[in-house]
Amino acid sequence: MIIKKTPEEIEKIAAAGEIHARAMQLIAGKIAAGVTTAELDQSAERFIRSQGAEPSFKGYNGFRGSICTSPNSMVVHGIPGGYTLADGDILSVDIGVTLDGWVADGAVTFAVGEISDSAESLIAVTEASLFAAVDQVQLGGRIGDISHAVQACAEAAGFGVIRTLVGHGVGRSMHEDPQIPNFGPAGRGPKLEEGMVLAIEPMITAAGHAVRIAPDGWSIFTVDGSLSAHFEFTVAVTADGPRILTPWHELLGAAK
Repeated sequence: MIIKKTPEEIEKIAAAGEIHARAMQLIAGKIAAGVTTAELDQSAERFIRSQGAEPSFKGYNGFRGSICTSPNSMVVHGIPGGYTLADGDILSVDIGVTLDGWVADGAVTFAVGEISDSAESLIAVTEASLFAAVDQVQLGGRIGDISHAVQACAEAAGFGVIRTLVGHGVGRSMHEDPQIPNFGPAGRGPKLEEGMVLAIEPMITAAGHAVRIAPDGWSIFTVDGSLSAHFEFTVAVTADGPRILTPWHELLGAAK
């Protein structure tokens, strides 16, 4: 069941989203060779809690981290730990913030130092596919319009779209209906209605779309070892069009 939110409830998610965006800005300033993903996790958790909020991922189904940190061929759900960033890495950082019971969710893929041209292109196209998807968040549209926009943008650039991982609704729960694939035909799926709040998250690879789950039960990698990038916004469907509730893009600028 899709749970639509009132304008007041959307404002509560937006308040969590503002903390999320500032947490992402903090992490952006700490991305550098020699930094461990555990250090990023600790910094994010300290900041989120200092704002009177909670890291949504901490303890979720036993997840040990406060954020997800997924380098290179790891797509999502990386557990922060001893991995030390190196020049040339790319790192997906996924952050959830819960404030007064409302969840905001978003992700950014960062470059560590100088990266290859192909990695830079993958990051740029994945981010562009997110904005293309957000443009489809219009009253009367369909979930499939969002999905198709991601696929069209990514595949036009020669990249792969992961089929088995999806975006989702978000609100009081981190994962709500509807599921939002990153591929498929336009004009299909649930109709977009005012008050729906969606976590839209393209997960794009440099090659194939098959993935595998690591022995830790969380980390998901590309099967062929190709690089993967991940970007995400929490977006509300409004009468005035899409409203981005996790506006990290307004704060990061050239930090990405």
